[in-house]
Amino acid sequence: MAITIKDVAKLANVAPSTVSRVIANNPRISEKTKKCVREAMEQLGYHPNFIARSLASQSTKVIGLVLPPSTGAFFQNPFFAEVMHGLSEGVHEKHYALQMTTGTTEEELFNGVVQMVQGGRVDGIILLYSRINDDILNYLRSRNFPFVMIGKPYEHVAKITHVDNDNFLAAKEATEYLIGLGHENIGFIGGSPNLTVTLDRLHGYKAALQENDISLQEDYIIHSEQFLREGGQKAVSKLFSGTISPTALIVTDDLIALGVVNSLTEMAIDIPSQVSIISFNNALFAEMSRPPLTSININIVELGYQAARSLIQVLENENEPVKRIIIPHQLVVRNSCAVSQKNVFER
Repeated sequence: MAITIKDVAKLANVAPSTVSRVIANNPRISEKTKKCVREAMEQLGYHPNFIARSLASQSTKVIGLVLPPSTGAFFQNPFFAEVMHGLSEGVHEKHYALQMTTGTTEEELFNGVVQMVQGGRVDGIILLYSRINDDILNYLRSRNFPFVMIGKPYEHVAKITHVDNDNFLAAKEATEYLIGLGHENIGFIGGSPNLTVTLDRLHGYKAALQENDISLQEDYIIHSEQFLREGGQKAVSKLFSGTISPTALIVTDDLIALGVVNSLTEMAIDIPSQVSIISFNNALFAEMSRPPLTSININIVELGYQAARSLIQVLENENEPVKRIIIPHQLVVRNSCAVSQKNVFER
């Protein structure tokens, strides 16, 4: 015979309605009562029927995840694995599930989101990116559908709940660190210029140069459409084909930086004595790189956790205010940076 809420209530010596509230993690129930009820559930082997509960409450208990176009980047870049870790922690606390959608084209991605929303498959959506002129964001806003972004919206910043780092400040501090080591010929390898994270970091890089009276050289700025190792390899071929090349690089993703390291090594250019490198994300292979990469730790897991937590708060309270959550960053110094030799690196 199946174990029911009434059986749990009897063992815990509470009302069945109290058991239901504990399952829903109602804040009005004391922690002592929650503990007692959960121990009874565990002892009896009771598992809530969330499907039945969802039908009764008109809620799917599912959150949709929208990845950037191109599944290749998702499977190769550890950023997404780490952010998924944080998202999973956040949703499981409230007994939600995750449903992912992506596509190789903008149209495929948009159609996938429309199917999730109009098909009633999810209660809300988390966008794992932020870019200029995003049709998906405009669609969600037009339908007043609950969503949260990881990254700063390009427009309507005060009207959209989002979780982000201060990417302007992070890039500015990274550039200033290199300037403090005596570097003036500093290159910037960013992601797509359509992404707000790229724009914010580029602006931080430029601000640091300007404040230190260092001339901006547009030839030192390279963009990679995808955060992949190949992007770093292509950037190196452009940056180091001229007469005077950078002595230091700001690279906006560890995976791109790995491509940079590989290419420079093949060209017999020493890191860090000839070229210093600072990257972003502080992924595991940043430490495993040779040399280990100095990298900006953006606390990716926390980005995902806070995004999930914020969306669930919106779903549980229609009056939840719009929030901007800034996750702190830290510069993790390793062995990929050195004091400039003052003379520019000439080939």
